[in-house]
Amino acid sequence: MSSIATKRGDGGQTGLAGGIRVSKADLRVESYGSVDELNTHLGFARSICHNKEIASWTEEIQRTLFRVGSALATPPESKKKPPAITAEDVDKLTDLVHQIEATEGILADWSLPGGHPESAAYEMARAVCRRAERAAVRFVENGGVVQPEVLAYLNRLSDLIWLFGRLIEHNAGVNSRLREDDNAGPKFSRAW
Repeated sequence: MSSIATKRGDGGQTGLAGGIRVSKADLRVESYGSVDELNTHLGFARSICHNKEIASWTEEIQRTLFRVGSALATPPESKKKPPAITAEDVDKLTDLVHQIEATEGILADWSLPGGHPESAAYEMARAVCRRAERAAVRFVENGGVVQPEVLAYLNRLSDLIWLFGRLIEHNAGVNSRLREDDNAGPKFSRAW
């Protein structure tokens, strides 16, 4: 039986899709590693989520994130073709955003994380999603090639994860509003 401990990474390098070796500090590795971290946070959130619909949506997202990570891990010079991240993938998230936003009484202001254990787990995932998005943007801005839908997917996903937390709190009757006064300040993107 082969072991996952190959020792090939002991010197600080890793293999990309297609067998190309790069530094573990490479921006490409940072970007797909952040997506992997996001997937594990979503897995934890799903494992404690009692809302079957949100848990099901989360599982579907996790499966797509494997494709996103693989797309980021596949350099253009690889013999392996990266999996497609499509406009349809992004549109699915957008549709869910609109569906949840239509819920009467969903928080329309900044939220204070920690009002409910399940929503707090999704808040942690949202923050990791934004980090993954920043890593992917940094990779692209430094000359990396990635499908444009990858960035759109991560951007839309952080909005949706934020709304998962709000829907959980809403259904539990939890008020996580940061401000008590409806007119206390400008309405920014609540998902940061």
